[in-house]
Amino acid sequence: MAMNPDPRPGRWILPLVILGMIAFTYFFVRSLPGDDTPPQAIAADSSVATTTSSTLATTSTTSTTLPLDPEVKAYLDTLDTLVEQLTGFQTEMAAVNSGFDAKPRTIPYREAEDRLSALADNLETWRDAVAALTAPPALEANQAVILSAAEEANTQAHEALRGLRLPPPDTGDIRRAAVAAFDDAVAEFERAVGQAKVAAGAEA
Repeated sequence: MAMNPDPRPGRWILPLVILGMIAFTYFFVRSLPGDDTPPQAIAADSSVATTTSSTLATTSTTSTTLPLDPEVKAYLDTLDTLVEQLTGFQTEMAAVNSGFDAKPRTIPYREAEDRLSALADNLETWRDAVAALTAPPALEANQAVILSAAEEANTQAHEALRGLRLPPPDTGDIRRAAVAAFDDAVAEFERAVGQAKVAAGAEA
């Protein structure tokens, strides 16, 4: 009987099947439709999109605020100057009273009286400047509030001087209360000026 040179002839079948599958897959993938867009075109499209987004962002942040009427601007500029002067008076008021109340006292009575007297005179002149302002028609209501705060600041400056001049047994409480009320009037004046700016469209 003839001998079979290969005792396991089936061992060649599996490799042939695998080779056939690989070849089929290769030709199948090659036949699929691909993306014909060149890489350069994709990069160009990305830069266009970035430029467009940047342009849109710039457009969206462009300010549309209209310039103020010259009369309104002049009025608000004057108010800014008056606020600056008032805060300077407030600094002087605090310095005199804290020095006079310090222990030991760093500002003697005569100096405190002279400085508070000068301060009261300055407040009266300053109040007159506020009263002399002519507000634009749209801000007349705001001007009334501003003037009221100015009147109160002037009143309390004079009250602080009166309290300083009170003889014993005064303990300084009237003067200190006037100083606190003066600070409140300063805060009210600043708030009223801020509201005028909002009403004029100068501040958001």
